[in-house]
Amino acid sequence: MIAVSVEVNGRLRSERVEPRLLLSDFLRHQLGLRGTHVGCEHGVCGACTVRVDGAAVRSCLMLAAQVDGARVETVEGLAGDGELTPLQAAFREHHALQCGFCTPGILMAASDLLNRGRASRDEVEDVLSGHLCRCTGYEPIVDAILQAAER
Repeated sequence: MIAVSVEVNGRLRSERVEPRLLLSDFLRHQLGLRGTHVGCEHGVCGACTVRVDGAAVRSCLMLAAQVDGARVETVEGLAGDGELTPLQAAFREHHALQCGFCTPGILMAASDLLNRGRASRDEVEDVLSGHLCRCTGYEPIVDAILQAAER
């Protein structure tokens, strides 16, 4: 077992983990943050996207031990005060989710994009090219992200 101290959604967590434990499994099963979804476990679908030290990453491709000393943000941390963020509100307004499976990963990747101050249609589409959604057709998602960028 390896000791890991990590700030998750603004809260310091100190845990012991198996050396091979994936970050996605650590978040879901050890910390109970089930908003991070696991789809393909190969880094292809984007459902497990979280932010580590501000950058969007695939949590199924990282080990929990790798985030020792880092800051991790999950979808549960987006609306820390209980109010929807402009991005979440735009998703609701544009009906940019249906089953919701891909939504947490897309929200985390989109919030990373918006935090960097970029949000052209081409950049939004580039970010979304790394996320699989089988329900919407992406146009409402693109519209929601672009609207949030304007706010």
